[in-house]
Amino acid sequence: MTGTRGLGARWRRRRPLRARLALAASSAVAVVAVGICAAAFVILDHQMTRQLELNLTQTAAQAIRDRHDWGPTPSDTLCQYPASACIQIVPSDPAKDPRKRYVLPVSDATRQVADGRRAAFYTKLTVAGHPVRMLTTRLADKDEAVQVAQRSDTVDRGVQQAAWALSGVGGAGVLLAAALGYWVSRTGLAPVARLTATAERIAATRDARHRIELPAGPPAREDEITRLATSFNTMLGELEQSVTAQRRLVADASHELRTPLTALRTNAELLARADRLTDAQRDRASAALGRQLREVTTLVNDLIELARDEEPQPLVEQVRPAALLEHAVGAAGEHWPELTFTTAIDPAAADATVPGVPARLARLLSNLLDNAAKFSPPGGPVETALSPVPGALELTVRDHGPGIEAGDLPHVFDRFYRAKAARALPGSGLGLAMARQIARAHGADLTAEQAPGGGALFRLRIPLP
Repeated sequence: MTGTRGLGARWRRRRPLRARLALAASSAVAVVAVGICAAAFVILDHQMTRQLELNLTQTAAQAIRDRHDWGPTPSDTLCQYPASACIQIVPSDPAKDPRKRYVLPVSDATRQVADGRRAAFYTKLTVAGHPVRMLTTRLADKDEAVQVAQRSDTVDRGVQQAAWALSGVGGAGVLLAAALGYWVSRTGLAPVARLTATAERIAATRDARHRIELPAGPPAREDEITRLATSFNTMLGELEQSVTAQRRLVADASHELRTPLTALRTNAELLARADRLTDAQRDRASAALGRQLREVTTLVNDLIELARDEEPQPLVEQVRPAALLEHAVGAAGEHWPELTFTTAIDPAAADATVPGVPARLARLLSNLLDNAAKFSPPGGPVETALSPVPGALELTVRDHGPGIEAGDLPHVFDRFYRAKAARALPGSGLGLAMARQIARAHGADLTAEQAPGGGALFRLRIPLP
């Protein structure tokens, strides 16, 4: 048994899914077709035999009703004709048998029926070289039995012909089942074949732009395989976007790193010839090298932060946005002492908590505040506010700088995007992209818009649990 199971498992592994499905479907249809033919043969045989037995019963009843001169009689010779029945009467006592030999066989069972010790029965036998079916029944109120026999070769021939016809039908059904199984497997697995071909093509070319062709029709009529193909196409779309974003990030990062790395190499080579420099030149080169190292370090850290798509679950805890905002505004005030930072916290939102990673949310707020501070005029205010809205907390950061041009609004949160007004300012263009990524990782929504009266307004909505 173990060897048989192992052989079956190896066969399933070696045969493709289409062959296994075709074999299963054709086998199921073939079994049904053969079963129907077998059932039809059994029913036909039973009905034809039953009809012959009913004719024998009617013939026996007619003979008993029409006969007046009772007495033991041997059978007549009508058994040789297919359409005629032969009849003989047998007493229970063998001493009363006629001198003429019986044509139909007489047994102990016949004597038992004659004296009422046994019920009537049917027998299949051969008489004068012909197959017959015989009924043995008892005469009412007499110790005699009536035997009625009729040739059954016509019934046997009809059953044999039906067997051949049903065998042909069963064979045709098996062939049709094989054709239907092949058609079902080919049609039903066509989307799977396309999915496999697409996956193999993507694996060979590493190009996620390929898609599976879907059948035309309303979505309500889609089957499971079509939905699988649709999900696979959706996954390919997400994969293509991820690969494109990754390539763009690598390209942008290499572009942004090229300038500071070149400056670092230049200053390092300059310091390598320190014996040829004056003290002032050496100090300027050292200061420039330190500043550029800090810029590269910040840029690399930002890139590492952007590479994280989700927040690590073990670090998630209940956070008070009001406390985070107050801490971030205090730190921004120390970093930008020439600006005025104001905070307006609604009492209803002061004690509200949301799940999140405190360090990441603090980084989000500091990025928004640094962005507002860069664009604010000297001595200008940066206004922050926290208030409850239906189902969420809304945190806003507003500056009074030049604002965001309409053409720049769709790209404010893109990585390395620098508007014309910001290209002369320090930064790598990753702060707002990182802020939106942190917001999305916490299920929040971060948007930018023109503030009424001038300046930019950033709006962060954090859903309440």
